[in-house]
Amino acid sequence: MATKPVAIIVGVGAGTGASVARRFAKEYSVAVIARNPENYDPLVAEINSSGGQAFGVSADVTDSNAWQSAFNQIFKHFKDAPLAAAVFNPGGGVTWKPFLEITEDEFAVGLNSQATGAFNFAKSTLPLLLKSTNLQHPPTLIFTGATASVRGSANFAAFAAGKFALRALAQSLAREFGPQGVHVAHIVVDGVIDIPRTKEWKNEHPDAKLDPAAIADTYWHLHTQPRTTFGFELDLRPYIEKW
Repeated sequence: MATKPVAIIVGVGAGTGASVARRFAKEYSVAVIARNPENYDPLVAEINSSGGQAFGVSADVTDSNAWQSAFNQIFKHFKDAPLAAAVFNPGGGVTWKPFLEITEDEFAVGLNSQATGAFNFAKSTLPLLLKSTNLQHPPTLIFTGATASVRGSANFAAFAAGKFALRALAQSLAREFGPQGVHVAHIVVDGVIDIPRTKEWKNEHPDAKLDPAAIADTYWHLHTQPRTTFGFELDLRPYIEKW
């Protein structure tokens, strides 16, 4: 099947995940993962019809057994091609309500979708990334964060707890695996992403939303950084964003 290296993207919808898959598909085979096949089926068809190689699979990365099964399917499909890049980009865990109204289950969802999911993802991808240090670009593991990764806001306790944990995990992995040649990075995405769901959100500035294709270009840039200049964290926000 594939002779090209593989990039895996978890959390593929209409925004960042799909754009990252399109960008990486210019150079690699791509595996795209979401819970709902409706989120990746059109993208897989688009990439394959344009001459790329894409494979989609449904998985809940917070369920270690289900995720491992999906992970095995990916490399069965791609015939054990080397893993060049892995991107963790889940959209779950957003609970927006006063703290005293948050249930234990809602708080657990925030932690599981971000921290537990990232743990399972890293456990499966890092052994393969460690074997890929002889590729053109350093093997790369990227985690998508948010403003909540570095600043807990009122009514976002559950989401911020999960995102803080995700960032802490990314920091630890960067310090452990960077010296072994794997580039681990965390991206703070601060602002509204321009996707179909946010099209009707109006602003006086026509370019007030994050362009998902530009986000994807930044992910690719991180992946191509040489080992002498690994960047760990980048903040991406529209020029008008208050921070």
